[in-house]
Amino acid sequence: MTDTGHLNDITSYVFQLVAPQTRENALLELSKKREYFPELAPFLWYSFGTIATLLQEIVSIYPLLSPPALTAHASNRVCNALALLQCVASHQDTRAMFLQAHIPLFLYPFLNTSSKTRPFEYLRLTSLGVIGALVKVDDTDVINFLLSTEIIPLCLRTMEIGSELSKTVATFIVQKILLDDVGLNYICATAERFFAVGAVLGNMVVAQAQVQDLPSQRLLKHIIRCYLRLSDNPRAREALRSCLPELLRNPQFTGSLKNDDTTRRWLAQLLVNVGFPDPAATLAPDIVAPTPLTTS
Repeated sequence: MTDTGHLNDITSYVFQLVAPQTRENALLELSKKREYFPELAPFLWYSFGTIATLLQEIVSIYPLLSPPALTAHASNRVCNALALLQCVASHQDTRAMFLQAHIPLFLYPFLNTSSKTRPFEYLRLTSLGVIGALVKVDDTDVINFLLSTEIIPLCLRTMEIGSELSKTVATFIVQKILLDDVGLNYICATAERFFAVGAVLGNMVVAQAQVQDLPSQRLLKHIIRCYLRLSDNPRAREALRSCLPELLRNPQFTGSLKNDDTTRRWLAQLLVNVGFPDPAATLAPDIVAPTPLTTS
């Protein structure tokens, strides 16, 4: 199909969103075709009634969250709406307005659920995708918004109960928050916040050691990067000396990272920062342990 054909289709489907009788199919088609139209986000934002319609779809399933009564059909439908909001969240021309309208708050009830059924897990994962799209771009305004709206406890909840993929996305969001100085300072400002994050990270490391197959390299990569960033804070670095999981110093466990030189270097630097001797013991022979960082 030509670009003009895709544009005509997308225009038609956006107009169909407003009508209840055509909305479900329009949501499905737009979520499938969004890759073909890079400017879909501004089109959705400025089209009359479109964002209100997407929010209506989200709010309409709140009654199904508790007690858990979400069906696969209802989950798929609202996730199509969330996929369109993810477009808006990730586009440079609409991201700021998306935040100013506090639209992420409409997703927070989905991250506060505890059911592990597939409809709920799909809903959590898709909601995390919207937040993940916001943090992919290094923007302190995004970090400030997320911190002010208490996203950290919601991410920690998913890191505890979610599927491996949901845990990976939630840990990535925490990592991106930590990589911003505002986020690092926020989490390390109180012992309660630091130990809440540290406890969940530690539990995930232990859980990875108990999986039947090899640990998830993607999840472990984000966990190690979070620990490494925490070690940049003097108070957190001191605390990590007593609460960093011993498994991260176990070559049998870290051997799953043998093909990921970047993560192995992060791990080696983490061990040096925290003050453990001989970090090279966890490294492949051809990876040289870094020198300790000097602190002011």
